[in-house]
Amino acid sequence: MTVEEPVAGDTTKRNLTDDERRLHELGYAQELARVMSGFSNFAVSFTIISILSGCLTLYLFGMNTGGPVMIIWGWPIVGIMTLFVGLAMAEVCSSFPTAGGLYYWSAKLAKRNQAAWSWFTGWFNFLGQVAVTAGIDFGLAFFLNAFLNLQFGFDTTPRNTILLFGIVLILHGLLNTYGVNLVSLLCRVSVWWHVAGVLIIVGVLAIVPDNHQSASFVFGEFVNNTGWSSAFYVALLGLLLAQYTFTGYDASAHMTEETNDAARTGPRGIVMSIVVSLAAGWILLIGVTFAIQSYEGARTSETGVPPAQIFIDAVGMTGGKMLLLIVIGAQFFCGMSSVTANSRMIYAFSRDGALPASAFWHRINPRTRTPTRAVWLAAGGAFVLGLPYLWNATAYAAVTSIAVIGLYIAYVLPTLLRLLQGEAFVRGPWHLGRWSRPIGIIAVVWVGFITVLFMLPQVSPISAATFNYTPVAVLVVLGFAGIWWLVSARHWFKGPKVQGSAEELAAIERELGSV
Repeated sequence: MTVEEPVAGDTTKRNLTDDERRLHELGYAQELARVMSGFSNFAVSFTIISILSGCLTLYLFGMNTGGPVMIIWGWPIVGIMTLFVGLAMAEVCSSFPTAGGLYYWSAKLAKRNQAAWSWFTGWFNFLGQVAVTAGIDFGLAFFLNAFLNLQFGFDTTPRNTILLFGIVLILHGLLNTYGVNLVSLLCRVSVWWHVAGVLIIVGVLAIVPDNHQSASFVFGEFVNNTGWSSAFYVALLGLLLAQYTFTGYDASAHMTEETNDAARTGPRGIVMSIVVSLAAGWILLIGVTFAIQSYEGARTSETGVPPAQIFIDAVGMTGGKMLLLIVIGAQFFCGMSSVTANSRMIYAFSRDGALPASAFWHRINPRTRTPTRAVWLAAGGAFVLGLPYLWNATAYAAVTSIAVIGLYIAYVLPTLLRLLQGEAFVRGPWHLGRWSRPIGIIAVVWVGFITVLFMLPQVSPISAATFNYTPVAVLVVLGFAGIWWLVSARHWFKGPKVQGSAEELAAIERELGSV
């Protein structure tokens, strides 16, 4: 359906789609190219969740922190709780389909102090987005380093891992800068790569090895190599493997300005990416854990990547390398999509003046209609977060904790505000009906729980090499955003800006060549 809107300085009218009209109502011009289908929107979130990335890059953490019982049972527990969070987010997304996503929602849902709610939601989202990009590409660097070590003897040292981490981020930055159409294609390919990859890996691990672990081991063995004496505490910490994997599905919201029928397809992308990942990820974890030939051998492997050792022990060196390449390909797609979604959030946040040098980061490349400067801020910020690995062995677990906490606080603040609105909330075409309130309450309680949990120490004794610096990173961002707010931003940041009247929005779009 289209409507006609006058074009500034012209007597003609141009047809607006429902998506463009709704975006104009929200105050923004159609600056980004709206070319994504509902499947493409789902594909971005599914690719960023990436069960072949999160499940396997934190597999060593799971082996040490609870072992098989937490790896296997932590997944459906966390997955179901995450679905509640995603459902609550999806309902709000349907009402406000804009690239700003979470911080825009907070501004529109808060009954008072709208600008402050928007400001802090945006900064937590920024922290989480950068951290999840770091976690994904850091994990890819681990697996790539392991493959290069097996194939060419390239040592798995922290220095080499950081080198590969930087190279991967540069590649993802270049793809998002110059290969926009290729990125869109690869996002769609990524869905089938992940699904086929899981089926191939699980199938090979089920058929080829002569020996498998017992069901009692896979579903009931508890392992504690953390140094903590409390099994309950360690079991709770073990939930990080699943909770980190279930991040990044806010990408569907950030891509709504590029998606057709966004008020419906954006929410569906959020929910379906969680549901499909929940099913496929559990199959993957069960298959990999059954295939373990030597638990201690995989855990202490020189590659530093237990899944690689599990593959090799189960199917031989050549077959193991092939399975490893499937995982590396999936992780590459995942990191590429994470940079895409991260850059859209940065673009929207800087569009509203909330980042230092916002005018610089908000600039759109007129040729590709993408925010290329925001792409490089996303990649550069992720690299900085990963650097502590040079001296801190637990840095990767800390990065994943930062991603979980930053993103989930940003996820739940709009849900909390939506609950406080009650019946005043104006629903979009996709909504939860009478289930909205109970689902929202469960989501808020769960996020409060994991926010505290993943800032706690993960390894004992605590030292410079094992310190969980998650609270430091969270406090630095919170302190920076808080001080900036009190000293300056509260005087000028009024929340999401309206870009102009209908005529002014049309002029912006005409300048970009969309008319």
